[in-house]
Amino acid sequence: MTSAPNTQLQTEALLDSEKAPWWRQAAVYQVYPRSFADADGDGLGDIPGIASKADYLAELGIDAVWLSPFYPSELADGGYDVADYRNVDPRLGTLADFDALVAALHARGIRVVVDIVPNHTSDRHVWFEEALASAPGSAARERYIFREGTGPDGALPPTDWESMFGGSAWERVPDGQWYLHHFAVEQPDLNWDNQEVRADFVRTLRFWSDRGVDGFRIDVAHMLTKDLTEPLPSKAELEAMPRDGRHPLIDRDDVHDVYAEWRRVFNEYDPPRTAVAEAWVDSSRVPLYASAESLGQAFNFELLEADFEAGQFQRIVRDNLALAKLSGSSTTWVLSNHDVVRHPTRYGLPHPERDADGRPARKHGNEWLLSGGMQPVLDRVGGLRRARAATLFVLGLPGSAYLYQGEELGLHEVAEIPDALRQDPTFFRSPGVDKGRDGCRVPLPWSEGGRSFGFGDGGAHLPQPSWFALHAVDVEDGRPDSTLTMYRRALALRHELQTDEELDWIDTGRADVLRFARPNGWQVVTNFGTEPFELDRADVLLASDEAPLGIVPGETTVWLAPN
Repeated sequence: MTSAPNTQLQTEALLDSEKAPWWRQAAVYQVYPRSFADADGDGLGDIPGIASKADYLAELGIDAVWLSPFYPSELADGGYDVADYRNVDPRLGTLADFDALVAALHARGIRVVVDIVPNHTSDRHVWFEEALASAPGSAARERYIFREGTGPDGALPPTDWESMFGGSAWERVPDGQWYLHHFAVEQPDLNWDNQEVRADFVRTLRFWSDRGVDGFRIDVAHMLTKDLTEPLPSKAELEAMPRDGRHPLIDRDDVHDVYAEWRRVFNEYDPPRTAVAEAWVDSSRVPLYASAESLGQAFNFELLEADFEAGQFQRIVRDNLALAKLSGSSTTWVLSNHDVVRHPTRYGLPHPERDADGRPARKHGNEWLLSGGMQPVLDRVGGLRRARAATLFVLGLPGSAYLYQGEELGLHEVAEIPDALRQDPTFFRSPGVDKGRDGCRVPLPWSEGGRSFGFGDGGAHLPQPSWFALHAVDVEDGRPDSTLTMYRRALALRHELQTDEELDWIDTGRADVLRFARPNGWQVVTNFGTEPFELDRADVLLASDEAPLGIVPGETTVWLAPN
């Protein structure tokens, strides 16, 4: 493949800290390291594998790579159970490999963002092993959240709280105490009232910043601090409490004391290191995480729960641009990531039932992922068409766009994974109810043939379906109508066209057609309906699907040239 046409411009921007902060309107590409590319042939993606695709990433036209966890881990939760925050999992490489990857990406003008997982460690972390070997009340246990049980002989958990992955949120240890784990049992929650915990994460942030990392994605940023004053509330009492900053477990105001300290660390560097919060909180509280005194930016996940419907998209855009103005940050746009059903599949399914607040009553796509006769309802062709239209809509918006590996190939969710080969703890904690997240984490297809479609010589750690051959990079590369070509062209144009973080809505006379203009006259028109929309202009720069002159077909987005 040839070098990316915008590499020189990206490199110049990387070196010029006097320009507007790079992250405000960046295109950030999420790499799930274990499923991107495998250099050593052991079936698991690795750091050298990512480095081997540096030219591919540069040609795609992204501004930054966000690396999901690559730290030593037992993979109880896909790497989010971290055993050592300042090292590389030996199955994925070494610190020298990581340094080489950063150098390769920086040389191509691509910045590097890494995942920080501060709510919990792995149960194989040296701290937790020390805690288990220490007595109740010891300093080692104070780094985590241990409590005495209830009932006869303390044989019952301290509360009836449930883990996010199903089952009790408490696990008993041999001496009779229980520890809190909001996620998998292998992920004990840290005690953020403990100053040693706080100091150690500051050390971790400096460790990676000193190695050239440009920013951090903060996992479950809204869950660190907790008020566990006795008596502890029941599950029902917790659910009835408002999430207004004083909830015992979720989105507490005092979490921003942690992030204020982190911000001071980020600002020690030139340019300052960036951070983006994964914070599933009420929209009114998002600006707290995105402010310049806190993490600086926060994910906007609303499009992950939206139907391909004009009214929902317009409301989400308006609301989140307004929130960005409140925080002084820029907003973020996300259509897919490692935790959700890929958006071509979501858009190829019937709209989910919605509750009174307009949110899906069930996990979007879950009913299709269940075994049985539900699979034929997926409209693969229509789902991809809508996904391509949604992508061009999002890439035209002001703010950061976060892309998930494989979406540039038009990949659907992989449902055909035998239960015996699944890896996600959500499946094992709720068998028959939730198939989990493995379907969006299947290793990428790089070539049409071969044992693992070019992922690596030793096969793939999750089974790849035969239809991956149709979406392989070497199949889509250079094909004018491919999704890969559309992404490359869109990202290249986006670099040329992005200006101020403003947009103006233009009335289309139709509820199912949205049109907006950016300050330089660049326009985006998306037809969410099925009937063609007639344009008053013919200067189309890019279209998500074939578009006759002067027409925006149904479920299609077009970009119009600046005035």
